[in-house]
Amino acid sequence: MQDKILSILKEIESFEILDKETFEQYKRNYTSKKGVIAVLFEELKSLDKSQKAVFGKSLNELKNKAEEKEKLYLEKFNHKEKSENQDITLNAVTQFYGSRHPIQITLNKIITIFSEMGFQIAEGPEIEDDWHNFSALNFPENHPARDMQDTFFLENPSFLLRTHTSSVQVRLMEKNELPIRAIMPGRVYRNEEITARSHCFFHQVEGLVIDKQVSYADLKQTLEWFVKKLFGENTKIRLRASYFPFTEISAEVDVSCFICGAKGCSVCKHSGWVEILGCGMVDPQVLLNCGIDPEIYSGYAFGLGIERIAMLIYKISDIRLMDQNDVRFLNQFQHFSLF
Repeated sequence: MQDKILSILKEIESFEILDKETFEQYKRNYTSKKGVIAVLFEELKSLDKSQKAVFGKSLNELKNKAEEKEKLYLEKFNHKEKSENQDITLNAVTQFYGSRHPIQITLNKIITIFSEMGFQIAEGPEIEDDWHNFSALNFPENHPARDMQDTFFLENPSFLLRTHTSSVQVRLMEKNELPIRAIMPGRVYRNEEITARSHCFFHQVEGLVIDKQVSYADLKQTLEWFVKKLFGENTKIRLRASYFPFTEISAEVDVSCFICGAKGCSVCKHSGWVEILGCGMVDPQVLLNCGIDPEIYSGYAFGLGIERIAMLIYKISDIRLMDQNDVRFLNQFQHFSLF
């Protein structure tokens, strides 16, 4: 019996299954109910118990070998048949991908531009104290921004939801690790009526540079480089005198309307200019509040709203669309570059 088993094993190993016809022949010879292996199992029944134990194990191994070869061919044949049945002229199945939020796309672009100019990224807490959010920045006790109509105060009125990321500037200056060249992106909160143009929370990017002999010309050059990178090389800027408690001198920055080419449209209110940010030289008193000698150091700061920039770039008419998670709105940004 052992010689028969070895002989059949050699036959199975050398048998070439080339197509469906030879496969059927293989099954008839070895794995069918009338094949040689089934015949050997019938012969095994007539042997005594001692021989059954010896030859039964070898016979089971032979059967497993034969079935493994049959299974391998079936897998190969089914894969080949599936491939042959595919119609490569059919259109590919449409894949639906998620998209970045327009705020994130805009923020990444802004961060990339300032990073190329050597600015570091700094972050701070969204729950602030009065000192970092107001007092250190020259906000007097009776300043309107302290009014409950503008600020979300917590149960303890000494703490509040930050109204600007300028509080991060204060924290940086207090460390006295000079010079400073950083931007502060983040979410801020103001107790305002929610309309198509304003919201109770939004995102800002503020910038701060503190060093020796920093001038207003440095500020203007930085902002001019920034707007050209963000809106296009032909973009121009103009600075209009303004007032902020923490800067002196202060200015509002307008850019030539990149939508109409400064010719006049509904976005720029037919003026050819669009306001995008506020800026100025850091007030010497703010430097003193943070432990920096204004006789040695000077600096400039600026801040802009991310939603406003995104609305201008992507022509979004309602700021409320930014936080409603409407996929019809978000899907429009699938093909916009992240950087």
